[in-house]
Amino acid sequence: MARALQAIEKLQAKVSELQQASTEPIAIIGLGCRFPGGANSPATFWQLLHQGRDAISEVPRDRWDADAYHHPEPATTGKIVTRYGGFVDHLQEFDANFFGIAPKEAISLDPQQRLLLEVAWEAMEHAGVVPEQWSGHPVGVFVGISSNDYSRHLLQRPETDIDAYLATGNSHSAAAGRLSYSLGLIGPSLAVDTACSSSLVAVHLACQSLRNRECDAALAGGVNRLLAPEFSINFSQARMLAPDGRCKTFDAAADGFARGEGGGVVVLKRLADAIADGDTVLALIRGSAVNQDGRSGGLTVPNGPAQQAVIRQALQRAGLQPEQIGYIEAHGTGTSLGDPIEVGALGAVFGDSHTPEEPLYIGSVKTNIGHLEAAAGIAGLIKVVLAMQHETLPIHLHYHQPSPYIPWAELPVKVTQQPQPWQSGESPRFAGVSSFGFSGTNAHVILAAAVDPKAKNEERRAWPARSRTKNEERTWQLLTLAAKDSGALRSLVQRYADWLPETQGTLADICWGLHHSRSHFSHRLAIVASSRQDAQSQLA
Repeated sequence: MARALQAIEKLQAKVSELQQASTEPIAIIGLGCRFPGGANSPATFWQLLHQGRDAISEVPRDRWDADAYHHPEPATTGKIVTRYGGFVDHLQEFDANFFGIAPKEAISLDPQQRLLLEVAWEAMEHAGVVPEQWSGHPVGVFVGISSNDYSRHLLQRPETDIDAYLATGNSHSAAAGRLSYSLGLIGPSLAVDTACSSSLVAVHLACQSLRNRECDAALAGGVNRLLAPEFSINFSQARMLAPDGRCKTFDAAADGFARGEGGGVVVLKRLADAIADGDTVLALIRGSAVNQDGRSGGLTVPNGPAQQAVIRQALQRAGLQPEQIGYIEAHGTGTSLGDPIEVGALGAVFGDSHTPEEPLYIGSVKTNIGHLEAAAGIAGLIKVVLAMQHETLPIHLHYHQPSPYIPWAELPVKVTQQPQPWQSGESPRFAGVSSFGFSGTNAHVILAAAVDPKAKNEERRAWPARSRTKNEERTWQLLTLAAKDSGALRSLVQRYADWLPETQGTLADICWGLHHSRSHFSHRLAIVASSRQDAQSQLA
């Protein structure tokens, strides 16, 4: 009997351990992004959001001729109802040598793969990770990607111009595989295509992989580039695009979405590992879920009950109740059909747990930067992480007259028409991020704020105190910069000279991070300074 009881206790302990592992919080320790409006870093992205800027612009000349393709009547064949979208600069610039890619191979490399390499590297640097230190380690790569504009462009050439790099340069699987190969990462590596929900599904799969101990860390995100007019013509014919190029989400004037491009990557670890490694925890992923619409009003028609189900499942996995959620980053494309269905689903899940006095706040980053399609979910997730850090919900743009198709008086939800203070109180702050693919695949992720957001601002790396103590006591600090060639080093010097007066970090922290959390390439510069102002002056 004693042996039997002992065996039962061991089994119960094992079950508890497995249950805990399946719901273990996942720490977000690094961010990297390139979004419209010059948002080329988490800091500049937050500036765009905080200032309530509209990043939509006319189609650049290096994509297609907007004058030739534009027509105000959406039924006009071969034409596009809008001449606007959200675009990221520097389409053709790429430092192939930095990633060990031959110039000839780089020509056949999809700009989406190029952007992914750059943003992933920047996310690792933001996490305080030297990429070389993860080579040979079980780090996973999960990439949302769905567009294939560049391959179609290359295939328009004569068949005799097809080279040995066409397939690897343009297949979606290679987008993830190349990142793993370039960094030497040996964890799971896969590309996800569920259309608009691709990047949030990638984050969900990364969390599952971490909890299953398939990898010790993960890079997850998505990328999208708009290079050719064909799909815009298709969306125009389907009456999906807003003629003015703005996502007027939840507004009476909602008449379609604006296409956008960009890329975002988050660096993930199990929370216990992040704490043990002394990482800065920017936010936590408490739970996530993915499901499918199944049979609905049409292949691309949103399914309200399916949206309710995926949110409830994410809440259950997070171990949270609806009343604990303070904000929802909505999918919010800005269509007269999709917006009411989504708000109705939110009302069904949160209607009994919130009141007009304590509403559920909702908003959508698509009103700032457009619909980034495969990268839309990761843009919304990064927005919420930054909002948690800065304790402010940014303004939701283009919301002037509430949609008459949404019964606002019956629902305890409120659109963030003005920047909304979101400070930590007695209860932790939780938020949900939704992403729904037009193929019917839905994803929802529940985020929790870091314990002390003010001490963990994204501009100040919180390295282990035991490594900084002596460094902080020094009157003079050693600042080191390194790059792979002299031109890149000069550019890096200029960037730090411009950045130092703006940052709030101590010189000791900055110097420690540059020396211990950056790669030491062959072209190097070192200066000795006594203050940030002194360092900025010497760099200038």
